[in-house]
Formats: sequence, C-alpha cells, structure tokens
Amino acid sequence: MSYEFKLPDLGEGLTEGEIARWLVAEGQEIAEDDPLVEIATDKTTVEIPSPAAGTVSKILVGEGEVVPVGTLLVVIGGDGHAPAPAPPVSDTKARATPLVRRLAQELGVDVDAIAGTGPQGRITEQDVRTAAGPKEGRREPLRGVKRQMFEHLTKSHAVPTVTWVEECDFTGVDLKVLVPLALKACAVSLREFPELNARVEDGDVVYLDRYDIGVAVQTEQGLVVPVVRGCDTRSLDELDADVRRLADAAHAGSLAPDELRGGTFTITSAGRSAGLFTTTLLNHPEVAILGLHRVEDRAVVLDGEVVVRRMGNVSVTFDHRVIDGKRAADFGLAVIARLREGA
Repeated sequence: MSYEFKLPDLGEGLTEGEIARWLVAEGQEIAEDDPLVEIATDKTTVEIPSPAAGTVSKILVGEGEVVPVGTLLVVIGGDGHAPAPAPPVSDTKARATPLVRRLAQELGVDVDAIAGTGPQGRITEQDVRTAAGPKEGRREPLRGVKRQMFEHLTKSHAVPTVTWVEECDFTGVDLKVLVPLALKACAVSLREFPELNARVEDGDVVYLDRYDIGVAVQTEQGLVVPVVRGCDTRSLDELDADVRRLADAAHAGSLAPDELRGGTFTITSAGRSAGLFTTTLLNHPEVAILGLHRVEDRAVVLDGEVVVRRMGNVSVTFDHRVIDGKRAADFGLAVIARLREGA
C-alpha cells in the first residue's frame, strides 16, 4: 500500500509552491511526522512533515521546481510507481504563428522549448530572437526567498502609487527604539485613518479593525516582512522585544509561517543604509507603507535661528486608487507628531 503525497493548500490564497529542499531521499525509511520537504511560497519557506511512515519510493518533483497545489510530489511505500500522467495536449499551432515558426526554423530554434511572453503564452518574434542569441554572463535561477520577493514586488509595482515625504525632528527621540515607536505611532494614527489599514481583495477594499503591522527585514536570503501583532494595545517594551525576536528569527531563517501572514500595514527602515530618501513599494495586498529614512544632524531654522537638529525623512507610499492624497499626508503628519512626542 502506497501513500501519494500532494502539495497541500497552505492557505492565504496560495496556488503554487516551490520545492526548496527535499529532506529525504529515495529508498530512505521515514516515520510519520519526520521532516519531509521544504516548500517556498510567496510568504515564507515551510517545512512539511511526512503524513505517513514507510520507504520513500519515488520523488516526482525536483528541487527548484514550482508546481500548483495538488501536484503529486512523492510516493511513500508501495512499489514507487505513481499514476502515469495524462499525455499533454499539443498546442504548438496555437502558441506560435506560421511566421514565427518559420523564423524559428531559420534561426535553428526549437519553438516548443520556448516559454512564450505573448498573450496566453503565445511565442513572439522577440522570444525566438532572444532564444537564438548568445547568452552572456553567469546565470542563476531565482529561487526561494529571492523568487518570492521578485514575484511579490512585481505585483506591488503594478499598483498606481504615490509617495508623500516630510521631515521629522528626531532630536528628542531614542533612536534605539525607533521601530517600536513607529509601530505604536502608526497603530494609533491608523485608527484615525482607517483607509490606510486596509487591503484590496477580489475587487473589494477590506477595512481591518486590527493593527498587525509588518516590519521589513533585509536578510542574506532576501527581504522578509514578519508581522508584529496588536500594535495598538501593547506597551513599547513589549513591541521592542517582539521586533528584536522577529528580526533575529528572520536572519536565522526560522520564522514560522504564521509570523509572516495577516499584516494590515507595513513599516520599512534600513537604519544607516536607509539613505536620505528611498522609494518604498507596497506590501501587496496592503494599500500603504511607511518609510523611515536616515536620521542625521542637519542645519535647520528654528525660531529664526540656524541650529543643528537630528532630522530624518518620513514617507508614506499609498495606493492612490483607494486613498486620497490629503488623507495620506494627514496620516503621515499624525505619525510624525506622535514620534516627536514618544508615541
């Protein structure tokens, strides 16, 4: 008796996953709940335990392959013979015009081996010419967190966004707890501006009454956004401890899937690397993100005098389809006021 393990539905509307790493090999004896495979999604990398005990008789999907939910991944027990897949229906004629196929023949390109970039996967003339041309440089496939980030930011960049920027005087602010302060300031301000604490789902704007704010963390593997829960009700010390714990887990690659899901808003701060100002991208499907940029001594005019103050820029990038520019600006000013007051 064999057990056929298929890629499960991991929630959050995910429709596919990447086989990041097999934790077993063919012929290996495993027990139920032994680590089986790591699956990378557009949220995180999840370790999946084996649902059955027995011998790993057949691994059907290789590392690095991206497959839809429901795909047969591995057979445990039995003789290792998975059901034969149905032969694919050839759609060569539908994917390339006679002119493109003739060009491919002239250039010695196998038209069936090309991934088309035209509508519905149609192969274009440029696809053929690109395939025929010499390939320069070292090539490395996008995998794992980098692939997730690539796809996630591609979706975000398609949204029409506007970025508002203003200076903030951080002279009286303890910069060691800047991110927790910003979490608190944003959570309180989002109560006043609920349209920024929202997401777009299936053509609807969903206004959320919880304040679970993501904090962008740059790791060696790529950008991840763990979520700090209940930012409106927790103390500054609690938020600080949670930010540090999540950042450590992000760098160690040990974040749990639930720690990357369900954010309502996002804060991004790169510390010393933040620059005078950088263009932030939305954390899809959220509709707004706050950026904290480099804080440094600057000469400013205060009460008619030129003085040195600790200044930094604060930005709000927002989905202009659902948020009015003045409301986004007023939200940003509210956050700045609370930051200067220590939230």
